[in-house]
Parts: sequence; structure tokens; C-alpha cells
Amino acid sequence: MSRVLIVEDELAINKVLKAYLQKEGFETKVIMDGLSATSTFQEWDPELVLLDVMLPGKDGWQILREIREVSKCPVIMLTALGDVNYRLDGLNGGADDYITKPFVGEEVIARINAVLRRVTNEQEKWSKFGHLHIDHDAYRVLLHHQEIELTPRDLALLLFLSAHPNKTFTRDQLIDQVWGWDYDGSDRAVDLSIKRLRKSLKDWPVEEGEIKTLRGVGYQFRVYQK
Repeated sequence: MSRVLIVEDELAINKVLKAYLQKEGFETKVIMDGLSATSTFQEWDPELVLLDVMLPGKDGWQILREIREVSKCPVIMLTALGDVNYRLDGLNGGADDYITKPFVGEEVIARINAVLRRVTNEQEKWSKFGHLHIDHDAYRVLLHHQEIELTPRDLALLLFLSAHPNKTFTRDQLIDQVWGWDYDGSDRAVDLSIKRLRKSLKDWPVEEGEIKTLRGVGYQFRVYQK
């Protein structure tokens, strides 16, 4: 069930949007002011945001900028302003689509589904372990939507372990797979790399996963939630 955050201060519009979305199987949360929108977004972690431009406390443009600082979550702007310049401002500012009021409920659902399909196609290459997202093709690691900078060796180790979740590897196996057969250093390099990875992933919720040590055996990328 996809979560959609509705940031709209008109009660009648909220009721219509919520009714249509819930009928289509979406989980919804409604925010009626701009001041709490960004914090609610970060806490609730929705799959899509319907964001009104004119809001009390903080307008939709500022909220969009704050969301884009921490996330690529799709955002559809809602506004009664039909001027093309406003639509361009929204799209150039990072919005994924733009719907002008008054709107038809079925059109909103169609726009949401279209945006989510596009985003899903773009994200198929990502391996997701709760809030930890790993792109094995582009060699990128995101935690809570923030990119994590890793050394090339630590990144290679994480990519290998995460490609084999819940499987245990000895130090020798990791040396062969990550460091290479011609590596002539100490196998303690594995321990040090694991230690650095754990520090980099310290904000990964433990209920979602961890890099686990099996004493006398080796290491495992243990996943509890995908």
C-alpha cells in the first residue's frame, strides 16, 4: 500500500482527495499547514506528496525545496494558479507534476499512478533494505535518502555482502571476493573495513538489518526488513 502525504489547507479538497485515494487503496495522511509539512514528511516517509502552493505558515515552494534537500520522493503540486509561469516554477523547482484546481478526482489518481510507475521503473535497479538503498550499477548507497560516502574498498565490501543477504562469509572468502586473489596483506583488513562500514551505517535502524559478526565463522549482511 503506497503512502501519499496530502499537504492542503482547504478541508473540502482534503476530504475529496482522501476519499479518492483511499478508494484506490492508498494510505493517506493530511497536513493542513506548511509549518509541519517537512517534519511530517521525514517522519512518515511517504511514496508521494500532493503539495498545495498556497499554505499558511510556509508556502509550497519552500516545502518543495526542503523536501528536495533530503529526498527524491515524487511531488505533485496543487494550485488554483493556472499561469504557465507558475507551472514552470514548480517543474523547474523539482516537482514531478502539476495539477490546477479545480480538478477531477479521477485525473488526480491517474496522475499519481503515472508518476509512481515512472519512479518505480527508475528505482528497479535499487536494492532496498528498509531505509538503506543500494544501487549496484551506479555504486551508490543512500541511507534515509542521504548519500553515504565510502572508500572504494569499503563500498566494494558492502556491495558484495548486500548482494548476498543473510549469507555468511569467512574472512578468507571476503579477501578473495573483494580484495582479490593476489592480495598479500593481513586478513585483519576485513575487520577494519567492517568496523568502518558499521560506523557509516550507524543510523540504519537495527530492526531493518545489520552487518552481523558470527564469532569463529565470519560476517553476514543480516536483513530483517526489505
